[in-house]
Amino acid sequence: MFDGPEPIYIQIAEQIRAQILSGDLPEEAQVMSTTQYATTFRINPATAAKAFGILVDEGLIEKRRGLGMFVAHGAHERLLDEHRAAYLDRVFRPAVEQADLLGIPRRELVAYLDDTTPTTSPTPVTEGDAR
Repeated sequence: MFDGPEPIYIQIAEQIRAQILSGDLPEEAQVMSTTQYATTFRINPATAAKAFGILVDEGLIEKRRGLGMFVAHGAHERLLDEHRAAYLDRVFRPAVEQADLLGIPRRELVAYLDDTTPTTSPTPVTEGDAR
C-alpha cells in the first residue's frame, strides 16, 4: 500500500488529495479517522495524524469536534486549481519557451492547439497524473 520512497504520512496525504480530486471523497464527506487508518493499514496512529495535520493546514479537511474529519468546502476546486496551474507550468511553459527559441509565433501555437483539440471529453486528471 505505502511502498513509495516518500514518508508514509506524505503518501497518506497524497492518497487523500487524490481521492478528493477524483471525487471519491466529495466535499463534506467524512474521512477515515486516524485510528481507522492506523488499524486498516497497520501503521502508527501518529503517522496518520501527521498526514491529517498537513491536510488540515492546507484547508482540505477539517476537524469537527466529536464527529471526526471531513472534506472541507471548496477542497476539490482548490486542488483542481493547483493541479491546473502545475500542469501549465510543467507542460506548457517549456513548450512555449521552446517555441520562442524556434521562432514559432504564438498564434501558430494557438492554431495548433485548436486543430488538435479532442472531440471527446478528456479523462479527469488524477493525483498521479499531475506528477
